Amino acid sequence: MFVILLKFSENKSDAPNFLAGHKAWIEKGLADGVFLVVGSLKPNAGGAILAHGCTTDEITERVNQDPFVAENVVSAQILEVEANRVDARLEFLAA
Repeated sequence: MFVILLKFSENKSDAPNFLAGHKAWIEKGLADGVFLVVGSLKPNAGGAILAHGCTTDEITERVNQDPFVAENVVSAQILEVEANRVDARLEFLAA
């Protein structure tokens, strides 16, 4: 499982120029079943994604395809988490 932090960079003001592409990238991640949760970092600091079902290389490639990442609107930090104990509703994450 991966936690992806997308923190705004000094180019934050360029976000409106790439927002449509960023939203399409999020929708693709959700449709592909890779992104489980997508949300905002508060207050107005960027975004966070919970992802699963892929390798480190695959998630890195996917993150690099985000227009916000490619255009340096955000910096991406990918954290790999090995789920050892989970609530019964999330047991698929420990598989």
